[in-house]
Amino acid sequence: MNHQPLVRAVSALAAGVALLGAGYLAGTHHASSAQPATPDRSDTNTGRKVLYWHDPMVPNQHFDKPGKSPFMDMQLQPVYADEGGSNGVKVDPALQQNLGIRYATVRRVNAPDGFDAIGTTQFDESTADVVQSRVTGYIDRLYASAPMQRIEKGAPIASLYVPDWLAPQEEYLALRRSGMDGSLLAAARARMKAFSIPDGFAAALDRTGQAQTHLTLTAAETGVVSELNAREGAMVTPGQTIAKITGLAKLWLIVEIPESLALQAKPGMNVDASVAADATQHFSGRIREILPGISTDSRTLQARLEIDNTQGKLTPGMLMRVRVSSAAPSQQLVVPSEAVITTGKRSLVIVRNDDGEMQPVEVTIGHDIGSDTVITQGLAEGQQVVASGQFLIDSEASLKSALPRLDGNDSAAMAAPASATAAPAYETTGKVEKVTDSSITLSHQPVPALHWGPMTMAFGKAAPDAFADIHAGETVRFAFQQTDHGYQLTKVEPVGGQP
Repeated sequence: MNHQPLVRAVSALAAGVALLGAGYLAGTHHASSAQPATPDRSDTNTGRKVLYWHDPMVPNQHFDKPGKSPFMDMQLQPVYADEGGSNGVKVDPALQQNLGIRYATVRRVNAPDGFDAIGTTQFDESTADVVQSRVTGYIDRLYASAPMQRIEKGAPIASLYVPDWLAPQEEYLALRRSGMDGSLLAAARARMKAFSIPDGFAAALDRTGQAQTHLTLTAAETGVVSELNAREGAMVTPGQTIAKITGLAKLWLIVEIPESLALQAKPGMNVDASVAADATQHFSGRIREILPGISTDSRTLQARLEIDNTQGKLTPGMLMRVRVSSAAPSQQLVVPSEAVITTGKRSLVIVRNDDGEMQPVEVTIGHDIGSDTVITQGLAEGQQVVASGQFLIDSEASLKSALPRLDGNDSAAMAAPASATAAPAYETTGKVEKVTDSSITLSHQPVPALHWGPMTMAFGKAAPDAFADIHAGETVRFAFQQTDHGYQLTKVEPVGGQP
């Protein structure tokens, strides 16, 4: 199989990416060996003007004429003037097609402002009905046997025996049998009312002539027994809560809003919630109130709203995915989410200019809308951005080497060469072939960390007098690091034998 086209494609991509990093980091110094382009420096085969030649594996080392790379066993590659400059880089259309690079247009859509959050369902405490005793008595039968028991409207909860009701009723019956006038009967009725005997009991007393001492407490609405504070046979006193019945037709949704988004949340905002267990089930509502205080455990602000549950699909305690949005939508710029490169300190997209050049642009991102991301600053409507293919540069490793310091904030630090301590060190053994003031050429053993096999290449020296006791022909163990000027030696120690 002929691998040469693949090698050329990879080399061209690496060269293009290196130029892209150089365009973004305008002002970064070149290596001391770089030479300015001259008017007559051109490719004899194509006639295209050449800026310089370089090794794609060491993109910051420039040469003023073609030849073999001093770093790798390969020929130097030309960088043409029409491929890019300080603002960007051009990539061959055929290479773009082979690598599957796609572009997308920055567009403006009508979408509401908002954010994503999570929420949990709770009982709507505003609809809870408290079942209390208004008299002193005893529970002779408890129909609700346990908390969280479902109960229908009008169903019995407990039966109370009230012995204090017997005397007022017997007194009333005695006055009625003796034919007393109406004023005495009215006073007897008033006394029964003072003992909290229901009006229905008094009417039944006139009809049956039998005193009643048992009262059945019932549920005022359909729901569940959210609290049960009594047991069968227990004594109850006036004002004591026997049970609390909470309905399920409406529930509270408590939305946990991250502290960083707390200022964006306002009453009246629309809420669309979906059940975590079934994303097709949606429930909507409006924030009724923002609860005061930030949770010290989760660092979230809570917002509360009512959601309809007449179909009974929800139950308290369920986790829900929530989208909170403003009532009125607004015009916003969006790009595909895959086009955004987030370094941790900033976000960037690669923009294709009108002349075909590509360059990274720092942007400020907002929330996600489906598969798109809102861009609040940095782009204009109609611009072209790379939607896929930018991560073919091997995400972490290639982005850091070919687009160096994209996540840097200090322009002075970006212009300075990488420090020896900032880069990882690699170590192997080799034979010294040549020693100059600027480099030592070594035939070395494999370097597994860099996926290098045995080869002969030149390594830079930090100073002309560095490693003065090393001479050609010696076998040494050496360590090196990658810098802006190529691979530089940090340690060279003679050892015996051959590599």
